[in-house]
Amino acid sequence: MKITLGILAHVDAGKTTLSESMLYHAGSLRTMGRVDHQDAFLDAHPLERARGITIFSDQAMMSLGESQVFLVDTPGHADFAAEMERAMAVMDYAVLVVSCAEGVQSHTDTVWQLLRRGHVPTFFFLNKTDRAGAEPDRVLCELRRKLSPDCVPYEELTEAAAERDEDLLDEYLSGQVTRQRVDTVARRLIGEERLFPVFRGSALQDAGVEEFLSVISRLMETHYDADGPFGARVFRIRHDAQGSRLIFLKLVSGRLSVRDAVTVGGESFRVNELRLYNGSRFTSVQTAQAGQLVAVTGLPACRIGDALGDCAPAPQPVTQPLLSVKAMFPPEVSVQTALTALRRLEAEDPALGVQWNESLREIHLRVMGAIQLEVLRELVRERFGLAVEFSRPEIMYRETIAAPVRGAGHYEPLRHYAEVHLLLSPVPRGTGITFSSRCHVDELSLQYQNLIRTHVFEKEHLGVLTGSPLSDVHIELLTGRAHLKHTEGGDFRQATYRAIRQGLMKAQPVLLEPYYAFTIDAPQEHLGRILSDIQRLYGEFEVPDADDSGLHVRGRGPVSTLMDYTQELTVFTRGKGRLSVHFDGYEPCHNAEEVIANRGYDVGADRENSPDSVFCAKGAGFIVHWDKADEWMHCEVPADDE
Repeated sequence: MKITLGILAHVDAGKTTLSESMLYHAGSLRTMGRVDHQDAFLDAHPLERARGITIFSDQAMMSLGESQVFLVDTPGHADFAAEMERAMAVMDYAVLVVSCAEGVQSHTDTVWQLLRRGHVPTFFFLNKTDRAGAEPDRVLCELRRKLSPDCVPYEELTEAAAERDEDLLDEYLSGQVTRQRVDTVARRLIGEERLFPVFRGSALQDAGVEEFLSVISRLMETHYDADGPFGARVFRIRHDAQGSRLIFLKLVSGRLSVRDAVTVGGESFRVNELRLYNGSRFTSVQTAQAGQLVAVTGLPACRIGDALGDCAPAPQPVTQPLLSVKAMFPPEVSVQTALTALRRLEAEDPALGVQWNESLREIHLRVMGAIQLEVLRELVRERFGLAVEFSRPEIMYRETIAAPVRGAGHYEPLRHYAEVHLLLSPVPRGTGITFSSRCHVDELSLQYQNLIRTHVFEKEHLGVLTGSPLSDVHIELLTGRAHLKHTEGGDFRQATYRAIRQGLMKAQPVLLEPYYAFTIDAPQEHLGRILSDIQRLYGEFEVPDADDSGLHVRGRGPVSTLMDYTQELTVFTRGKGRLSVHFDGYEPCHNAEEVIANRGYDVGADRENSPDSVFCAKGAGFIVHWDKADEWMHCEVPADDE
């Protein structure tokens, strides 16, 4: 069997140390490295060793019984959660490491929610049982209360499996149950996410790891078809020391060989090399098969998340950067040089969302937090020899509309022609931008309709309040017009952009801000203060509950007000309070007027996003202001289309 096993945790839970111990006991390492000694096998990058944290997901290979296991070590710091989520997309199983000293922390809950969304069967390893203050029994109770009641100590696996399977229960009660039979049922229950075995030990002291490996090797199974049609998913992009672009694939079916042709974005490319990576070392192979993680050269057009061949598209990522910064380079560094460097990093981490603002002559990035900024600064210097600084991070807002509105765009300079009429409608939060067409092919050919669809999705359209990205809007093509001689592809791009922008100018715009879902755990005597603080921070909360471990308050609130509350909570609870948060979508901004005023966005000065239309008369093009453009349009659209 080929199995991909991911290791995930809150930072400092001992995840990388556990990976070292697992590789050692599986025979893949002769000696175990240590994070604090800066010689961990899977933290090979100088930045990781210097900081003592995992920054980049990495992989190793080991054998468990007759299975080839690809072990994927992922970042534990919240600033690198996007890297962790991308690695999740190729995992068959996951090990979620929890410290017995700190228990379930904020990022632990985030990781758990992502694993459940991705339907990744999960084992738990309660680490650091040797630490002062370690309470594995308390942490087990936390797992059951905060994550799932189906978290079961592996010593109770037989009883737990029997409780969930009637046939096994009959065998258990009659005394006829065997270990093989328990393993068979447990494998199914784990795969169905109805059972989450919990192990405990100390990775640093090498306690409990060998037994952990022995048990999970019996409880994992995969069914990949190496003889089926080729299918693979791109989950990582890196560049080696020679600058070669490496595309990391998870083969989900079939085989891939050197010199095979792979279609990417409608173009065909030949595979130049296949590499099986084990840490920073690799072995070149001629053929890879379903279930394996392989690095490929020769596929320049691939992007992270691409599905190749017979493979379903990857789900849209949940983890989103909520902060925006401006990148600032020394005057002697050209814009092109700076953009080239940042675009290469963006290929490896698409969440960076590098944007060049031509009118302001500024480069903007999206980031998760301060640690990521520090790492980016060092990466740019190390890999490209460039010095870069970043502005103070700002919250990333979005914009939507409150009611349906029509927008029209016309583009007709001399020897060009395109006209587009759209209906923009609000849709539920989190939907993003969607598109449909009610335009008949007799009015506009399918070729041009598909071109309009492409132009809707090819760029990030900006709102008119703060210039923030547009979201949660359905765009419907009502009608359009082309010219037999003068219409070119770029004409519909201009008309589509202008139609969207004109619609936004006429709409009722709404500013959205990111929200956290939170849980606050604290001693019960702080209830009044906590509830008062939540209201002060424009949050909302459910009815609090309490147990022997203290008070638990769940709710939602703006990221802008909650992002610094951890420090305040720690102070007045004397370190006994804990705030756990995860991104929970966008909602109307609680202080929209203040934000709009502070941003100072001048919609009229943004010439890259013009709402005006271009018409032609007497052989020359002229601009018609957006609020007058409807009177000049050539297509007729019934007034009741809204």
